[in-house]
Amino acid sequence: MKMNLKMELVLLALFSAVAGSWAFLEHDSWITVELKHSLASDGFSFRGNVTIPSLNSGLANVAQPALTEVELDILKTLARQNEFYRLKATVVYSNGAKAQFLTSNKACRLLQAQLNDVLWISLDPSGFVTGITVSEDAAPGNAECTQEDLDKLAESQFSTDVLIRHAELAPVPDTAGFIQKVEREREARERGEVRDNRGFFAKYWMYIVPVVLLVLVSGATNQDGAK
Repeated sequence: MKMNLKMELVLLALFSAVAGSWAFLEHDSWITVELKHSLASDGFSFRGNVTIPSLNSGLANVAQPALTEVELDILKTLARQNEFYRLKATVVYSNGAKAQFLTSNKACRLLQAQLNDVLWISLDPSGFVTGITVSEDAAPGNAECTQEDLDKLAESQFSTDVLIRHAELAPVPDTAGFIQKVEREREARERGEVRDNRGFFAKYWMYIVPVVLLVLVSGATNQDGAK
């Protein structure tokens, strides 16, 4: 029994050590993100590229050409109809692997923010992208776009800030310390060195309570007999 317990503790320690090495893996590499947006019902068209040379630094290079007059008119139509602006992000890793993410927001808010948006890229501890979302730099004044909002649009090119969110690591349990503590307590019990510092009642309550109950029952019986 003791041997099985010891073996389980050793396996738990090995598993925690391996899991900890994975969780705290220091990984720094580059990725590129190709952005495509849906301005029509027939699919997505190219919007721009985002290059992140270092995931640890989080610095990004963004290249986005200006929108054409036709694209601006379509975007204004989406905003006027209170439709969604959809964005597809294709992540390309340094090893050639790819991953796609879809995000959307109201086209009206994008126009009210003068085409200024924020691209949020979420990473796991290993440096893999777990999500990409887009939001606007400034909160809109109205829930729906008015003709005045459409006329105020002075920009024809997206201005995008890229922000990287790293996953927060949970603390790794001190399994080795726990195993040592269990072993010390077991050895102390075997040698009889463990002292019981509990109070008198805490030690002997299982003996005291039955005696008290017996006295109470006997007292009640004697009173009934006297009556």
